[in-house]
Amino acid sequence: MGKGKRDSVREHRIDMEIIVDCYDESERAMGWFYYLQDKLRFPFRAKCITKRATSPLHAGDEVQVSDMASEEDCEHEMFVLVRWKNEDLAVPLAQLKPIGADAQTVQAVEDWHYWVQQGYEF
Repeated sequence: MGKGKRDSVREHRIDMEIIVDCYDESERAMGWFYYLQDKLRFPFRAKCITKRATSPLHAGDEVQVSDMASEEDCEHEMFVLVRWKNEDLAVPLAQLKPIGADAQTVQAVEDWHYWVQQGYEF
């Protein structure tokens, strides 16, 4: 995956708030998990922005995001719970863009999108 333009403010927030004091993959994953759990204001509406093989959502689908998926589900990628066909389903956060959410939620999701677009890994 190609790197996007570097954002020094976002890089600083990621380094100093999200993955600060994280020394391995597991700690970085949990740093992201707890950051998102703290910053995302549930529930919020979101639009699917890209199709993923690991998700039934298609670009343009709108869903209600109700919570983070479990810590175990987020060990390698960040997942959130959405209501899909009357069931709770974990889908990749990188697949979603908030609709009408508060600024804190939008910023946190954009932080995760930035991390993914830069090609960073846990």
